[in-house]
Amino acid sequence: MDSGHFTPGTGEHAVAITRVAERQWHAVADDRVVGRGDSSRRPDGRIFLSIDAWHCAAFDQLADAMLADLPKPLHTLVDEADLDLTSHWERVGFTTRRREWEYLVPTDPRVTGLGSVLPPPGVTIVTVGEAEEGPLRKLDRVIRDEVEATVGWQEMPAEVLPRPDGVTLLDPSKYAVAAQSGEYVGLVRLAPVTRQPRIGLIAVRSDHHRRGIAQALLAHVLGSLHRCGIETASAEVNESNGAATALFEGVGARRTSSNLELVLR
Repeated sequence: MDSGHFTPGTGEHAVAITRVAERQWHAVADDRVVGRGDSSRRPDGRIFLSIDAWHCAAFDQLADAMLADLPKPLHTLVDEADLDLTSHWERVGFTTRRREWEYLVPTDPRVTGLGSVLPPPGVTIVTVGEAEEGPLRKLDRVIRDEVEATVGWQEMPAEVLPRPDGVTLLDPSKYAVAAQSGEYVGLVRLAPVTRQPRIGLIAVRSDHHRRGIAQALLAHVLGSLHRCGIETASAEVNESNGAATALFEGVGARRTSSNLELVLR
């Protein structure tokens, strides 16, 4: 693709910015790539940016080029402990929109206190990988519609896998579900990440809230992991999601880090 921008400079930080593909930009100095920028559109429509640059001048010039080319609002995700990267984004106009806590979740029922937790009367738990695909997809769609009608899917974890148009559930084998009267009413997604599985989502249909179904799903999944010899799982929770925070902290999960979603409107 043709060069879309050139930002003059002096000395070692004279940088040329080239848009090399639809979603990629390069910063070049002295015939070397000294920075790369990428954009990606999430399933909910948000555009997320990332920049990896050798020095501040390359970062700023990549950011200027990308912001000029792309429609706002624009988003990025940073580790809150990375103060340098956070300040780079803030310098070009981004502000904090929300925080996600990263949790380390124990699996031992002697630690979690979930050893005696059972599903509510009439509710059964279908273990990970054994849910029927049709009813699971129906539940996933209902829950997503409920989220979108209330807080909005943009308030859910920002790390969302790309999905083909109209497909919201790619791998049914990663889910355990709660069932009642022949219908699925709650789900938990477990990503089998090497050495430390990740709890990606726990959700219950709104007409079945406050019955202990989410806790029963968590007890089932964590107990299964413990029996397999896995001591901890990870999870991420929006800081403003009080119910999810209480659920995880109530079983002894501890915060290990936090990510910030920044936005430029």
